[in-house]
Amino acid sequence: MSHTLLLSLLTCLSPQESPAQATPAAETALPEVKVKGKKAKEKERADGPVKGYRARRSATVTKTDTPLRDVPQSVQVMPEALVKDQGMKSLAEVIRYVPGASMNPGEGGRDQPVLRGISTTSDFFVDGLRDDALYFRDPYNAERIEILKGPSGMTFGRGGGGGVVNRVTKRPLEQPLALAELTLGSWEGKRGTVDYSDRLGAQAGFRVNAVAEDAKGFRDGFKLRRSGINPVLEFALGGDTLAQVGVEHFEDRRTTDRGIPALNGRPLEGATATFFGDPAQSPSAAVVDALTARVETGLASNILLRNAFRATRYDTLRTNVQPNSVVNPATQQLRISAYSQANQRVNLFNQTELEVRGQVGGMDHLLLAGLEVGHQDSDNTRLTGYFGTSTTTMVDAASPAASVTRWAAATSDTNNDVVANIAALYLQDQITLAPRWKAVLGLRYDRFSVSLNDRNAANLDLARTDKAFSPRAGLIYQPSASASYYASYSYAFLPSSETLSLSASNADLKPEKATNWELGGKWDLGAGFSLTAALFRLDRADVKSKDPNDPTKLVLSGLQRTEGIEIGFQGQVTEHWQVYGGFARLDASVVKATGGSATAAPVPAGTQVPLVPRNAATWWNKVELAGGWALGLGLVHQAETYASTTNAVTLPAFTRADAAVYYTFGRQNRLSLNVENLFDRRYYPTAGNDFNITVGSPRRAQLTLACRF
Repeated sequence: MSHTLLLSLLTCLSPQESPAQATPAAETALPEVKVKGKKAKEKERADGPVKGYRARRSATVTKTDTPLRDVPQSVQVMPEALVKDQGMKSLAEVIRYVPGASMNPGEGGRDQPVLRGISTTSDFFVDGLRDDALYFRDPYNAERIEILKGPSGMTFGRGGGGGVVNRVTKRPLEQPLALAELTLGSWEGKRGTVDYSDRLGAQAGFRVNAVAEDAKGFRDGFKLRRSGINPVLEFALGGDTLAQVGVEHFEDRRTTDRGIPALNGRPLEGATATFFGDPAQSPSAAVVDALTARVETGLASNILLRNAFRATRYDTLRTNVQPNSVVNPATQQLRISAYSQANQRVNLFNQTELEVRGQVGGMDHLLLAGLEVGHQDSDNTRLTGYFGTSTTTMVDAASPAASVTRWAAATSDTNNDVVANIAALYLQDQITLAPRWKAVLGLRYDRFSVSLNDRNAANLDLARTDKAFSPRAGLIYQPSASASYYASYSYAFLPSSETLSLSASNADLKPEKATNWELGGKWDLGAGFSLTAALFRLDRADVKSKDPNDPTKLVLSGLQRTEGIEIGFQGQVTEHWQVYGGFARLDASVVKATGGSATAAPVPAGTQVPLVPRNAATWWNKVELAGGWALGLGLVHQAETYASTTNAVTLPAFTRADAAVYYTFGRQNRLSLNVENLFDRRYYPTAGNDFNITVGSPRRAQLTLACRF
């Protein structure tokens, strides 16, 4: 693919113009087709392209195509245009521009956002269907990425205490599109993408997105190689019926980098590039194969029936030799440990939904009824790395290299198969109460059953079934066409087996509970600019904590609370100036003790939740100049935060500047230069714990040539 891509990109430099070159390069997203015997009117779809930086609609929160001003919840939409303008290649880069969110490094092998103080490894979705395996996702095939704040149990079922991340994938377009991009960057970075869409007659169309990337990093021994391809076919079946079938194959292979340890309560100085352990013995790999099918049909002018199915197989492996303690200030030494974790998972999910629009009692209603069923099978194995006869070894902070001599299963290592079966019913009503008043009411019932087959010598088989209701209620007041105010309540349940794991200490425990009370406003300031604000309190209650009468058991007695305000803005300030960003002021703390075990003390009340800075702000600007030129400038600020619940290690506050220069030529092609960390500041954006601290990248540049044919 790389040779074809390079030839195509060279071809785009030709000075000849064709009639198709009437569309500027910035407008690569064309109207989508929704075939129902004739062309659909040109308008923004909730799952379609966004012009510029501002999205107006979403089908994620309510599961219906709804204007964002009618959604009583905080929703941050990251459109493709912004992803491309900033050269984003990961969810971590997306999350950094979302107020109230940060990214845990995920043990160097997975996406793990922290949303309103709650860390999650499983609250990911693709077009509303669960995508909860442990791997790094790539936005190459995403039309937009939506981050929902606060519990969303009514929409998504279990988990999602702090929110969820949903990727809306690209669909076939009404007009042909052939777009190729080649990026060259620091540390031998090379990346190519292709986005191709065409029609297959009047009733069908297809689209193919593909990516290939190969790069090194500023950290010693780091390597990255990934690739993906996602063809999608969409066709009319007659009448008002539209079907879509897509497959995806994606691979991500990289060095598992757990970062650096702390010394005297701060990240270890002078270790920006130092790998602690052995990068050669720290590979991670993820292979994802997915099949998605959707059918949507109009049963009447006011009734819509749809079905969505997704089958996904994940094969992941994470091996790492990594720091396992802070640096001892007296000896200047630290401990190194190692493990290897493998998972093979199969997800099968099906959703059937019925939308009915009508008028009852003089009020307009949009009624949604849904049924979701799912099956997940997760096979897990873990090995411990030995340094001679010991599971750890001591090294000097100045020369921290260490290699494993053998891998073997320790007594406590995982070796099991977990099967989960999910069944849920949900009902929602979006009501227009009066010309200025609207309401959203919803209720979901879940049955979540999990069984664990332990293959270790102890053969401790476990099972648990949780049944839960998840309500949601929101009231919206809209005094004008440009202003919307809301008050809402939302809930989600977090079972012990949420991430497909059970243990003897938690198998008998009921789910934890996440509840969110929120007041917010949304304003359209002009034709293309939006401002949002939310004031909220999020409680994660009945959190597991050590039983004071039996340290081998857990009880549901803890409480974690996050309170704060989030402000977001996006869109066009003027015809040639676009902005995107926000501000969050959060206070996340443990109100009642959480956690603990037979070998670890519980987290006491008063502890500050890690990776939740008191203040965080982002601001990205793009200004179009004359002659095809444009400039981009962004700022990312994060106040100091703690690395873990020990509150013993502090990540210093930082402000980072990013910049970009764009040149559009031939009215279709664009050359862009993106520079991250423009002033080469040293900073530490996140941490897994006190001894796995992520080092922020030094100044990094990437040059991208995008050509449309």
